[in-house]
Amino acid sequence: MDKSEKQTIIKNFNWRTYTMIFALVVIAIFFQITTNGIFLNSRNLSTLIRAMSITGVISLGTVLLIVSGNFDLSVGSIVGLSGGVAALLQVNLGVSTPVAMLAALAVGILIGMWNGFWVAYRKVPSFIVTLGGMMVFRGIYLVLTDGITITPMRESFGVVSKNFVDPSFGLVLGGAAIVCMALLLYSQRRSRAKYGFELKSVLNFVIKLLIACVLIIVFVLVMNGYKGIPIPVLILVLLTLAFMFVSRRSRFGRNVYAIGGNQEAARLSGINIERNVIFLYMITGFLSAISGIMLTARLDGATAAAGTSFEMDVISACVIGGTSLSGGKGTIFGAVVGALIIASLDNGMGLMNLSYNYQSIVKGLVLILAVWFDTASQRRR
Repeated sequence: MDKSEKQTIIKNFNWRTYTMIFALVVIAIFFQITTNGIFLNSRNLSTLIRAMSITGVISLGTVLLIVSGNFDLSVGSIVGLSGGVAALLQVNLGVSTPVAMLAALAVGILIGMWNGFWVAYRKVPSFIVTLGGMMVFRGIYLVLTDGITITPMRESFGVVSKNFVDPSFGLVLGGAAIVCMALLLYSQRRSRAKYGFELKSVLNFVIKLLIACVLIIVFVLVMNGYKGIPIPVLILVLLTLAFMFVSRRSRFGRNVYAIGGNQEAARLSGINIERNVIFLYMITGFLSAISGIMLTARLDGATAAAGTSFEMDVISACVIGGTSLSGGKGTIFGAVVGALIIASLDNGMGLMNLSYNYQSIVKGLVLILAVWFDTASQRRR
């Protein structure tokens, strides 16, 4: 192998993905040792992944927003307000669970439209619009609830966060996931062959499939070791698959990356930037409302602190997952893995009984290191 071939391999190697996997392994080993084996038991992992699902859902929209060159600092307040509206309607007015959830989703979409309007059509920087929105929407929630906790929710509302998939059905879902993964990898291979791209060896294909199968089987067995796959995790998985398809295969997804890569070139190529940006904010508001519903169901009510600091966790998850703050680069899968890293840090430090102050220091340092890694990698290109 000559020098040029080695350089090509190094350049095409997915360093970020393997760095994240390595970081997860190190975090797991560290907390497994420091918590005397509690961190990796089935019950704790189930708790961890349920908590991660709430911020993970928001990160699916936030990553596309950042890819387009925009931000949303109001997602935490949207979580609080949408969940608060659902709680007010159900507890104080006695509306049914479906109506309360639909109202919460409508609140998220409307707030997204509001943010998108100011950013896309009035050209106010997204940082300012959503920073103001963070205060406005939290204030509206406090006005509506007088700052008191609204509880209890109906049992049917808690299904989206407290229930689990039956273990036997979880095995069926695991088998279906393996089949889908095999078809996806095969489809990607055929697509590369169709357009004349270089194909990796069959052995590489088999190894990838085996790794995916092992991970899926281990995940299902670990979750079944407690009560089964949590419903929030199932929601996150389904949304992740949907957004991976949107970001990779849809015209809208290609437009988002084009806008983030070069907005002027995107406009000249006929992309309606304003319409795409406002739609992105609506999607982020919608996903934040889903997170608000899940959080309200988990807490069995709405609290004044619901969603506080979510925006920092979500942005950190996206950046750790490889999303560039300069726009044009980022993946759905990376954002989800980033959310898992953040949740693992929260969970592990909680098991160690570290105060919130120390947790903030650690997560802040992790965010700085992630941004430094991103900027350093861009300078090397």
